[in-house]
Amino acid sequence: MAKSGGPRKPLVAEKRYTSKGRPPAAKGAGPTRRKPTNRRKSQRPARRHGFLVGAILGLWRFIWRLFFGITIRVVVVVALILGAATFYFYSQLPEVTALLDGRTRGSVTMLDRNDKVFAWRGETFGGQITASNVSPYLREAIVATEDRRFYSHFGVSPRGIASAIRINLTEGRGPFSGNGGSTITQQVAKLLCLGVEYDPSKWKNEAEYENDCRAGGLTRKVKEVPYALAMETKYSKNEILTIYLNRAYLGAGARGFEAAAQRYFGISAANVNPQQAAMLAGLLKAPTRYAPTNNLKRSQQRAAMVLALMHEQGFLTDAQWKQADANPATLSDAAQKRAGGYFADWVMDNTPSYLSTETTEDVIIKTTLDQRIQSAAEDAMIDVFKTKVKEGSEAEAAVIVMSADGAVRAMVGGRTTKVTGAFNRATQAVRQPGSTFKPFVYAAALDLGMTPDTIVEDAPLTLNVPGSGPWSPQNYSHRYRGPITLTEALTHSVNTATVRVQEEAGRDAVRKVAEDFGFGHDLANGPALALGVSESTLIDMTGAYAGILNGGSSVQPYGLTDLRIKGDTDPLFGNTGGMGERVISEKAARELMYMMHSVVENGSGQRARLNGREVAGKTGTTQSARDAWFIGFTADYVAGVWMGYDNNKPLTGVTGGGLPAEIWHEVMARVEKDQPVVPLPMANPSEWRGQTPQYQGETYTAGNVQTAPQPAPAPAPAPQQRQPNIAEKILGDVLGVFTGN
Repeated sequence: MAKSGGPRKPLVAEKRYTSKGRPPAAKGAGPTRRKPTNRRKSQRPARRHGFLVGAILGLWRFIWRLFFGITIRVVVVVALILGAATFYFYSQLPEVTALLDGRTRGSVTMLDRNDKVFAWRGETFGGQITASNVSPYLREAIVATEDRRFYSHFGVSPRGIASAIRINLTEGRGPFSGNGGSTITQQVAKLLCLGVEYDPSKWKNEAEYENDCRAGGLTRKVKEVPYALAMETKYSKNEILTIYLNRAYLGAGARGFEAAAQRYFGISAANVNPQQAAMLAGLLKAPTRYAPTNNLKRSQQRAAMVLALMHEQGFLTDAQWKQADANPATLSDAAQKRAGGYFADWVMDNTPSYLSTETTEDVIIKTTLDQRIQSAAEDAMIDVFKTKVKEGSEAEAAVIVMSADGAVRAMVGGRTTKVTGAFNRATQAVRQPGSTFKPFVYAAALDLGMTPDTIVEDAPLTLNVPGSGPWSPQNYSHRYRGPITLTEALTHSVNTATVRVQEEAGRDAVRKVAEDFGFGHDLANGPALALGVSESTLIDMTGAYAGILNGGSSVQPYGLTDLRIKGDTDPLFGNTGGMGERVISEKAARELMYMMHSVVENGSGQRARLNGREVAGKTGTTQSARDAWFIGFTADYVAGVWMGYDNNKPLTGVTGGGLPAEIWHEVMARVEKDQPVVPLPMANPSEWRGQTPQYQGETYTAGNVQTAPQPAPAPAPAPQQRQPNIAEKILGDVLGVFTGN
């Protein structure tokens, strides 16, 4: 029996598994010796590739790890730079309201005589609007056209940029030339010029500044990104869209959608319908090209594409899309007419620059323009050139219509009527007026006491001009009428008789009358003054004739009646033109009207007649027919017409009594249509008949004018004689000097 209580062997756990393939050790057997193993070797996987493949794979793993490490570092650095730039721009961004009107200069809005807008100059700003108070169709049209993911992206669209690069490369351009893939936020960044304000010392003008702001390229894109991110952080989506709505340029001088809606449709941006909204949104691509005032059809085609996008993106139902597409937007009446471009330019040229071209305020100018009369003048000129002028002719024409006090009601400076900034032949072309100058000669004579029945000789005439030698004026017909009245001389535009009248009245008197009536250019000193060899403009000539109509007082043609800063109730100043001092007596003016009425009724101006309405006027054709004129008036308005070539070459088959008189007739027939008939305030022959000594056939002497004796006409039955009074004796003595009796 074993001993109990002796020392026990240590307990050893029984092995629960054995080495593979080896049976468990016998019970009681001693410990087995394990074969030593190499732990590293046992952990290395078996080699599956050859040396070359393994080397390549190892090199690839090294490059990948290197690239991955560099990329992470670059991304971190770029992120830090982007974050810093974004924070910088964020800190510089002002409140939204400070960004809505980005113009550096103001605008000029012109109103006609009925206070209706007809022209704009500079960039007009219709007033601040927000994304919440414009028409929902307008918001949707802009988003559908410019940035369909506007409300979901964070200011930059990688997908859009990638798509733009693909399109640019496909079309053979540089990756960042052409389509930019810009979001609305990025476009706003461009409109804000990334926060850089206009500096006149850095840029030559605002156009250069804006071109720089809109420049494309990789550098610009890189700068846009943090600025766009800063705006997305600083402002809400609607605030960003609000900036866009107010600052986008939309053609025809309209800055912002409110100004554009008023300019093109005459309504607020809050009230535009789908087709109008589509037309406005379509302008964003190319404002000048798609402006409806430039090409309405092209603008409507662009709007149709926008409507299709709105429908495709669910902004318009099928019915709304079909209805809008079938009824494209059209211009308002005011925008369609676009009347008075030459007139507006003339007003701007005669307004101080600090209140016109260089104004920093929004200015309102009330003018004398009558859009009905302006349209009549434009339509009449177009009609005559279309029906009576040879196709392909480069002849030009100009028309002025004004009231007797010099208020200009219409102005057409050339055959192309819908223009801005063009050469204005009505105010800028300085030409010889020809025989339209002759009324000033007769005005001086009548003011000195002659009458329309005073006799003057129409016969060959030679004058000795100091320094030039003999000068012999010729009649247009090369025929001579003998003794004629002043009325006949003007009616048939007789040159020799007119020169004789001038020499009798005195050249200084004629020159003074012309200058006082507004003939503002240097007047000739020689006897040819009477034949209109001095130069003038159509507006000055028409203004001078207005002085005859108003009874003999000078006028200064004017177009501005009131100028004020927008929002002010008191004007800064009013018109600077109008009637001035008296030039000739009212009696002389009324007698001259009678004589000029005879020109239209019996002489060279018959094509200007108006049925049932009295007309007075005068034709004019210069040497070699380089200029042709007709200037005349009814009791209501004075109108002047000039026709010629810009290069001063002669007209073919055109005289003042031809096409210019026909243009005048067409203009005034439209102007006077449905207007009350008012007689001309001209004199009646009974006022002077019996006061004029009759021609007696004696030698006629006037200053240094000598004519050969002419046979006396057959004696008329002697009228019942009475003894003249003292006034008649004095008048007879004065007239006797002229008649030779």
